[in-house]
Amino acid sequence: MKRKSAAAIKYEKGLSAPVVTALGFGHVAEKIINAAIDSDVPIIENEDLVSSLSSVSVGDNIPKELYEIVAEIIAYVYSLDKK
Repeated sequence: MKRKSAAAIKYEKGLSAPVVTALGFGHVAEKIINAAIDSDVPIIENEDLVSSLSSVSVGDNIPKELYEIVAEIIAYVYSLDKK
């Protein structure tokens, strides 16, 4: 059975890149997911992205090789806000 994993990213206009704000596995991942649910933050399931982010420290910018996929996710989340 795969261990549950989760990451949270934040992007604000003016930042050079999105920032990893939380990253965890197992019980910590469940806490991250529950916090998102409690705060009405959209949850996007992408195991490959979380795996790629596992090498990044919380508070760091996402790696450049993830800009495209993260930009697509951010655009999707912004489109949800407009509905």
